[in-house]
Amino acid sequence: MDAKGMEPTPPTAARAVTRRQAIQGVIAGGVTVSGAAYLLRNGPTVLGRGPLPGSVERLITLSVNGQPRHVDVMKQETLAMTLRYKLNLTGTKLGCDRSECGACTVLVDDVPRYSCSVLTHTVRGKKITTIEGLASADGTLSPVQQGVVDEQGFQCAFCMPGFVMAATGYLKTNPNPSRQELAHGVSGNLCRCQDYDKILTALMRGAEHMRGA
Repeated sequence: MDAKGMEPTPPTAARAVTRRQAIQGVIAGGVTVSGAAYLLRNGPTVLGRGPLPGSVERLITLSVNGQPRHVDVMKQETLAMTLRYKLNLTGTKLGCDRSECGACTVLVDDVPRYSCSVLTHTVRGKKITTIEGLASADGTLSPVQQGVVDEQGFQCAFCMPGFVMAATGYLKTNPNPSRQELAHGVSGNLCRCQDYDKILTALMRGAEHMRGA
């Protein structure tokens, strides 16, 4: 009971904080602390002087899934972090975060890249495609996506976006691969469920759809 004789206030229920919310909070805090550094910026200069040695423009525009996206990035920020936590494109998964599993694979100018190992500021002026950008505007799935649906090629599907993006990029260079060639083409991607046979079957079906289209 409080000093005014009122009934005791029930304790506030603790709010569950997800890992994603925690990371977003850290990123937002960093942006706030460093904001003054670019609020005084006048074009490429700061207070009439040239750019600081080693500085990188923080406010940039990226071409993501055919649309310009304006975003504030840190010098050391990876493309995976920008896509997931600033542009909310969570189809790009973070697995190992050190270029080993391929879960974060996206296309940069139609070439598969591990977004966890690409600095965001290095892809300005390039075309970035994530798993969200593969389907048509009317919702029609891409050939590889449809192949995955047809064959139910994944078990837990955490690695699925990376495989789909890697296969999509590879099939642009070799639209009629053998099963062994396609396996080699996506060999930079790992499946924690080790369901590689079904994955390859699904990706081969996707290749068929692509040739049919």
